[in-house]
Parts: sequence; C-alpha cells; structure tokens
Amino acid sequence: MRDDTPSDAPRPGTTEHQLNETISLLRATLDSTADGILVVDREGKIVSFNLRFLEMWRIPEPIIASRDDSQALGFVLDQVRDPEAFLAKVRELYNQPDAESFDVLEFKDGRTFERYSRPQRVAEVSVGRVWSFRDVSARRQAEEALRRNEEHLRQISKLEAIGQLAGGIAHDFNNLLMVIKGYTQLILSDLTPADPLRRNVEEIQKASDRAATLTQQLLAFSRRQVLQPRVLDLNVIVADVERILQRLIGEDVNLACFPGQALGRVLADPNQIEQVLMNLAVNARDAMPRGGRLTIETQNVDLDDAAAARHVGMKPGPFVMLAVSDNGLGMDAKTQTHIFDPFFTTKEQGKGTGLGLSTAYGIVKQSGGYIFVQSEVGRGSAFKIYLPRVERATDEPLHAVPPPPAARPAEETILLVEDEEMVRELVRQLLVQQGYTVLTASGGAEALTLCQRHPGPIHLLLTDVVMPQMSGRELSIFLASIRPEARVLYMSGYTDDAIVHHGVLEPGTAFIQKPFTPEALEAMIRKVLGSPRKPAA
Repeated sequence: MRDDTPSDAPRPGTTEHQLNETISLLRATLDSTADGILVVDREGKIVSFNLRFLEMWRIPEPIIASRDDSQALGFVLDQVRDPEAFLAKVRELYNQPDAESFDVLEFKDGRTFERYSRPQRVAEVSVGRVWSFRDVSARRQAEEALRRNEEHLRQISKLEAIGQLAGGIAHDFNNLLMVIKGYTQLILSDLTPADPLRRNVEEIQKASDRAATLTQQLLAFSRRQVLQPRVLDLNVIVADVERILQRLIGEDVNLACFPGQALGRVLADPNQIEQVLMNLAVNARDAMPRGGRLTIETQNVDLDDAAAARHVGMKPGPFVMLAVSDNGLGMDAKTQTHIFDPFFTTKEQGKGTGLGLSTAYGIVKQSGGYIFVQSEVGRGSAFKIYLPRVERATDEPLHAVPPPPAARPAEETILLVEDEEMVRELVRQLLVQQGYTVLTASGGAEALTLCQRHPGPIHLLLTDVVMPQMSGRELSIFLASIRPEARVLYMSGYTDDAIVHHGVLEPGTAFIQKPFTPEALEAMIRKVLGSPRKPAA
C-alpha cells in the first residue's frame, strides 16, 4: 500500500503528531466558545487568542500579528467609555500576577462586556494571564428595558391610585359646589346692584367657580370626566387656539405653527384638546422667563412594532402627532418622572396648581392617545401627543352658533331624582323658579311610585347617575315602559359606566355635568325637550 504522507510530516501515532492533534483540538475548542479569550505571558506578549476575541474587539490583523499586548491595548482603549479606568485596572493586574479580577466594560457604541482576568499557572507557577470577555449587551439592554417597564408600570399604578382618589373627591366636592353655587346665584337674583351684601356674595361665587375648575381638572386627570368626541382636524384646532395663545404667552415668546400636510383625522373632544394645548403652552411660557420660541406642529405618523416598543405601553398603528416644543429651561430626569403627578410643580409657591400637565395627561389618555416628554436641562422640552387616526370625514363645524331655545310650552312636568338632599332641594327650587312643575324623589323606587300615582304627563326625567339600589340608567329603562313620553337628562359629578363607556357618552345621551348654573340647566332641558326621544336600551 502506498503511503502518501509527506516525508517531513509527523506520522500517525508519533508523539509530534499527537501533539499537533491536541493543539488543533484546543484551537477548535477555543474558537467555538462564546467568549473572547486572550492569553498573555509575564512580559505582556500575546501568547494565544481565539476568533471570538478578534470579532469582539475588532482588532486589525497587523496589530494582532505583532503579538504586542501594548499595541492591542492602545487600539482598544479608544472603544471604551472610560479608558483611564480600564488602563489603570490592566496595569494593576500586571503588577499583581496572582490576582483575579472581574469588571464590566461599557463601550462608546453602547455595547457592554463582562471582563474576567485570572493568572495562568503551570505547576503552581504563574506564567501569564488569561483574559476572557463576554458580550452581555443584549442582556443588559433587556434588563434596562425591563427596569424601564417596571418603573413605567409603577408610575401608571401610582397615577391610577391617585386618579381614583381624585375622582372620588371631585364627585363629592361637586355635589357640595352645586349647593354653594346654586344658592349663591339664588341670593344674587334677590339682591340689587347697590346692595352692600352683593359684593360679598359675588366673592363667594368667584371662589366656588375656582373650586369648580379645580374639580374639573381632577376629573380630567382621573379620566372620569364626560367627553363629547367628534371627528376632528387638529390643524383646525391649532389654528383656532393660535390667536388666543399669542396673547397668552406674551410678546417675548415667538409662536410658530407648522401644520402637517394631508393631516389625518382623530376622534376627540375639541374643547378638551384645546385645553391640552393651552396647558402645554402655559407650561412652556413659564419655562422661558426671558422669552424664547414655542413651536406647535402636527404630523401623520405610522408606528411599527419597533417604534411603538420604544414607548412602554404604546401600541403600533396610524396616529396623528401633536407636538408642543420650547427652548426654555428644560427638566432633569428626576423631574420628568413626576411631571404628570397632580399638584407637582417646580414653580414657586402661589404660581401654579400643579394640575396643568396632569390634566393634559388625563385628557389624552381618556381620548385613547399617548403623551410623552423629551427634555434636557438648558435646551428645552418637547411634549408629543399621539392620537389614533380615523378614516372618517370631519364632523360639523366646531364653533357653530347653537339655535336659540324654542319657547317653552306651559305646564311641563319634570321628575327630579337625586339622592343628595341638599342638591335635590336646590335643583327643585331652580326648576320651580323657571316655571316647571316638579316631582321629587330620593331614589329609583320612590320615582317609579310617583310615576304610577301622578295623573298627568311627565315630560322629563332629570336624574343623577350614581344612586343606591338603582342607577339613573336603570331607572330610565323602567320608566320607558310606563312613561314612554318622558325624555331623559342625566346629571352627575363624575362619569359612570351606566351611561358612559370609558368616559365617552353613548350617542344620543343627554348629560349635564355638576356643578351647573341655572342657565346651563335651562338650556339643556330645552335642548332635550325639543329633540326626538331616544328609546331606552
């Protein structure tokens, strides 16, 4: 049999051949590891390395071929974020041949390596050092994303808890304000302009108006206000608000608006979106005490999974973005984690309620959208709002003048149902003063009994939404079977799922928010009595 083995090659079975096989196996093993490995001797010369080490550190062939660890070290120093600390640690280990060490290296391009270094020993004698590097960038990024998610969830939970508390307080407070405002107005109607008591009562009315505004902000934050959405063009909203904003922000702030072309439509409450714009503009103005630039822009945005994932809790899809930016003082990271908290403010005492941004947050979230902030100290802030885009035509003009109320026919009867005695008595007086016949009940069962006993027609059911035993919605359904002629007007200090889905009124539902004025109540009653009756579901 012919032997093709070269005469100068180690023959199988020889010691040299076995050594080469062992070296090849060792090299294959090192090249198969996930970690980058570098071995240097006591003099700092490179003894060995694997392919993964070269890939991770991206060292050019001429440098690695020199086997000079100092050249390789000089090349890699430019990649790490803290080269001085890395170099100091390397020198320290070279001066301590028997020391072991672990460290985490952060790179300028965002990568993260875990670095291990142990002495290489032969017969218990240190002959060099083995460095191993593990790329943990993906793991660190996942951990950071998880940390941000957890922080975001904690923030959401905190805001939800505060919102529930705020909504409950606002509901009870609205009933009290209803009584204060109502009786104040009744007193004013009996006082002449020259009466010395009139000014005192007017001050009470101003204070109650401010308190009512405060409760509305709390309801907005807690997402328990009633929205009346319509299909909108945000460019129209911005154009309408622009004239008001210029006067509001002052002459030292330059307002620039950039409406998006072929802008999509959104489903939102126009008054609430205007409120969001006003709040953000005021906040921006206060962040520019020496003047500056306020920019409002709109734009169609389509977010894929990757883009949406950059914001915790956001879903991909088509949106219309509304951005309000300034070049003011900006905010640090700690401040940004609290800006949507109610009553949180960086302004000095007496110059802010701390409800502007929390109100904007509640309105946007209740409208099915998202709001985010980007800010840097000394460079300004940008608030970006994303509202879902809808493929529908714009509804009727936003600011159409309503027709005057029709003349009221005589002898109209209203069934008033309210479980709060003070509110019930006040509304009864207001209705009687306006010329209505009023039947009063403290709850659903009593109201149904009145309906059965009352001989004449009942034109309108005016009922609170949330009541013990029977809700206003349930009462209206029972009433429809025995008094089909009666129309329904709901009133409440906050929303309830009985008539509202996620804060949005069912189409055709008449609702008036407490606290309301006598004029607002009368206008709403005329509107309901002048419209066709919607059958109860």
